Amino acid sequence: MAGKPAVSKSSGIVVGIPESTELGRYAAAALVFGASASVLVVEIVALRLLAPYLGLTLETSTLVIGIALAAIALGSWTGGRVADLMPPRRALGPLLAVSGVAVAATPFAVRAAGAIDDGVLLILVSTFAIMLPGTLLAAVTPMVTKLRLTSLDETGTVVGRLSAIGTAGAIVGTVVTGFILISRLPISGIMVGLGAALVLAAAAVELRVRGWRSAVVPAVLVLLGGGAAVVARGSCDVETIYHCAVVVTDPDRASGRVLMLDGAPHSYVDLADPTYLDWDYAKAVASAIDTAYPEGQPLRVYHIGGGGLTLPRYLERVRPGTASLVSEIDPDVVKIDTDQFKLTAGQGIEVRVEDARLGVGRLANSSQDLVLGDAFGGVSVPWHLTTREMVHEVSRVLTDDGLYVINLLDYGQLAFARAEVATLTEVFDHVALATEADTLTGGEKAGGNLVVIASHSPLDVASIATRISERGADWGVITGAELAAWTGDASVLTDDYAPVDQLLTPYPRG
Repeated sequence: MAGKPAVSKSSGIVVGIPESTELGRYAAAALVFGASASVLVVEIVALRLLAPYLGLTLETSTLVIGIALAAIALGSWTGGRVADLMPPRRALGPLLAVSGVAVAATPFAVRAAGAIDDGVLLILVSTFAIMLPGTLLAAVTPMVTKLRLTSLDETGTVVGRLSAIGTAGAIVGTVVTGFILISRLPISGIMVGLGAALVLAAAAVELRVRGWRSAVVPAVLVLLGGGAAVVARGSCDVETIYHCAVVVTDPDRASGRVLMLDGAPHSYVDLADPTYLDWDYAKAVASAIDTAYPEGQPLRVYHIGGGGLTLPRYLERVRPGTASLVSEIDPDVVKIDTDQFKLTAGQGIEVRVEDARLGVGRLANSSQDLVLGDAFGGVSVPWHLTTREMVHEVSRVLTDDGLYVINLLDYGQLAFARAEVATLTEVFDHVALATEADTLTGGEKAGGNLVVIASHSPLDVASIATRISERGADWGVITGAELAAWTGDASVLTDDYAPVDQLLTPYPRG
C-alpha cells in the first residue's frame, strides 16, 4: 500500500507520510545494524593499515577517529536529504555496493600509497578510503528510517529503535574486530571479506526491490573482487596481528636474515652463527653485558620484546646455561621465530605471548640478573614501557648489581630519548648512554638507535666504550655530568604523563 496517506490516530488528520511495504522491520534492523558495524570495522582496521607509515600514535588514532566521525556526520546529513528527494529503497543497493567495493580496495590502495613514500599522498588516499565507505554506510540509517516511518504517532519509536540498533551495531563491530577478527585474520582478509559481504547485501536488496537483473551487477562485483584478491600478491610474508612481516636474506651473508616489520628492520639473525651481531645497537648491548659480568657466566635474563630473538640466542651461545624469559606480544612473530629462524625447545629460551608490562609484574623480586628492553610498536617504544612506574618494576625484579639495558629509537632533537634518560636517572643510581657520536652532537638530521644502561651499581663506562669499539662500531658512551647536561630539563615520563608520541620526531623513511 505504498503511497497511501496515513491517518493520525490522535487527531484524525490525514498526514503525508506514505506507508512502505518494501522494507520489513527485521530487514530494516539488519541494514542499520550491519552498516553501523561496518563503519567501525573500517575505522579500527584503518588504524592498523596506517601504523606502518604514520606510527601507532595518538596522532594517528585522532586522525582516523576524526575522519570516521566526519564521514558519519556527512553520511547522516546527506542520506537524510537524499531520502527526501528520491525513493530511498532504490538508493540502498547502490550505497552498499559502492561502499563494499571501496572497503575491499582500501588495504591495497593504502599500501600502494605508503610504498610511494609520499606522506601527503598517503594522507589523501587514507582519508578518501575512510570517508567514502563511511559516508555511504552512514547514509543507510536515515534512508531506512524514512522507509519505516508510516505514521507520526510512531516517529519517536521508529527513530529511537533504529538509532539504538545502529549504536548496537557499532558496538558489536568494535568488539568483534578488536577481540576476534584482528587476532585471527589478516587485515586485507578482513577488508576484502567485509567488502564482499556489503556487495552481497546490495545484491539482496536489489533483488528484493528491482528484481534479479539488477542484482547481477553486485554479484559480478563480488566475483571480480574475489578473483582480484586471489591473483593480487600480498607484500607480506606473514600478516601478523600487529604487523606486515617480511623475512629478507642478507645479500652479503647467506645465513643472515632480517626481520622486517611494517617495512622497518627489527631484527638481524644469523641462522648459522648466533654470536654474529650485525647491528651496532646489538654490539653496544653485548658490550655492556660483557663489562658487567664475568665471561661465560650464565645469567637470568628477562627480555622486553622478542622480535627475532637475536640477543637471547647470542646469550645462550656465549653464556651456556643462561635462562632467557621473553615477553613478545605478537604470537605470529613467535611463529616466525620457530618456523623460519629455527628456534627449538631446549635452547634456554622461554617465550611468553604477553604484554611486557604485565609480564614484568608477574616476576619475583630480585629474580633477574639482567633486563633487556627491545620492544617497539611501529618505530617507537610503547609509551607504557617507558614510564617511571615501569622502570620501578624493572628495578624491583633486578638483583642489587643487576643491569637494565634498553634500546631506543629517536631522531632530530631526541626529545623522547632525553625524557627516557631522565626517567631512568630518577630510579637508578647510575645511568650511561651509548650511541653514535654524531647522534649526540648533530642537528635536525641526527638520530638512530640509542642504548641506555642503568644499574644501582657503578658502570665501567670506559670498558663499555672499548668493547663497542673492538666490535667495530663507532659509538661513544657518556655518563655523569656530561649525560646530565645532554639530558637537560627533560621531563620524567609517568603513567599519568607520557607524551611519547608528541616527543618523537617522525621516522625518516626511505
